[in-house]
Formats: sequence, structure tokens, C-alpha cells
Amino acid sequence: MTLLKDKTVLITGGSRGIGTSIVEKFAEQGAKIGFTYRSSAESATALVQKLEGTTQVKAYKSDASSFADSEKLIADFLNDFGTIDILINNAGITKDTLMLRMSEEQWDQVIEVNLKSVFNLTKNVIKPMLKNRSGSIINMSSVVGVFGNAGQANYAASKAGIIGFTKSIAKEIGSRGIRCNAIAPGFIQTEMTEDLDEKVIENYVANIPLKRLGTGDDVANACLYLASDLSTYVSGQVLSVCGALNT
Repeated sequence: MTLLKDKTVLITGGSRGIGTSIVEKFAEQGAKIGFTYRSSAESATALVQKLEGTTQVKAYKSDASSFADSEKLIADFLNDFGTIDILINNAGITKDTLMLRMSEEQWDQVIEVNLKSVFNLTKNVIKPMLKNRSGSIINMSSVVGVFGNAGQANYAASKAGIIGFTKSIAKEIGSRGIRCNAIAPGFIQTEMTEDLDEKVIENYVANIPLKRLGTGDDVANACLYLASDLSTYVSGQVLSVCGALNT
């Protein structure tokens, strides 16, 4: 079964980590895919080459924190794919440190990449979705945006902001057949966690009721549900993918 056959999807931050898992999962389900990268050109090229021949796929070098870049990205995507059915705002960074040491630059960078990017892409995708009277927007939040975390005030603020944004947009555009939801991953095994000390990982796992880190596929499957017709009456919600950590 191909849940996304002939659907067009744009995924920001698709060349690494969770983003790559989403790109690959959606390709399996028949979607036509555009994804962005900011600096990892080699990984983006490799992913396109891997999926070529299975579906239409294209990588775009674009800075999601830039409104001008986002405006151009949507225009280019529509020119290449004709329409847009699904937007996944996945681009994100961390600049972790205690508030006492956090610089204004560290605050601004995280807010711009994680939160402003969601405004940038959503603002530019709404008109074509309104024209179609359908669409699904999925915003990547975090459990940290729900319950906070020491040393991550900037990250937590950006991810909490995404939740409020998601609920507001769902109410604004629901009457036009467009849905907007958020996903709040917990501790997910990615390239970043590979660099962590084994004892740190053990401490994380000890606090997770399911006793394991999540995988990129776990998050991608949640995205698939919210993007597909399986969730046509689901909007304005935050789906935690965290092994019961946020319970």
C-alpha cells in the first residue's frame, strides 16, 4: 500500500538525521519529494542518488531561517512539482548552554532556525494550499518544548513556540481543508547522539519507560500518519514520539 501516492511533499532539513528518515519513508510510500539542506551538500546528493528511479526527488540548498530563501524555495518547488500537498518543517539546531553563559547570538540563532523557519515556510505555502483547499503541515517540536530542560532554554522556547504556532494555524485554516499538527520527539538516535558518552545514553534510557532511544523511523512513521489520509480529522494536535517519557 502506498499511502502518499502522487502526493508532493517538501521537507526542510532532509539531508541528515530524522529528516533523512522522513524522506526515505515518504519515498517508500509513493510521494514526490523535495527536501532542503543548508551545508551538507554531499549527504543531500547521496540521498537523491539513492532514491532516483523510485520517485521524483530533488534537493534544494536553502536557509529556512531566511524569509527570502523560503519564498524562493516555495516558488522553485511549485515550478518543479506543480503543486504542494504536504509541508514538514523539520529544520532545527541546538546551541545548548546554561542561561548564565548563553550569548544573545546563541539565543537568536536557535530561535531563527527552529521557530522563525516555521513561520517562513508556512507563510509561503499557505496560498497554494488555500488554492487547492487541502494540505497537511507538520511541524517538528520536541518534548523539551513541553516540559523544558536545563541548559536548553533557547531550544525549549523555540519548540514550545512551535506548539502554540501549530494550534493557532490549525484554527485559522481548518475551514479551508488544511490541517496543521506538531510532532514532539523524545530522545532519538541520530548522528548527534552517536557522539555522546555511553553513560549519558544509559541515563537517558533509564528515564524512558520503553527503555530505549527512539529511531528516525519512529518519527517518520508518525509523520506518515499525519501526512496521509489516515488522519483527515486530526488537526491542531501534538503527537509525542517519546517512549512514554512525556507522560
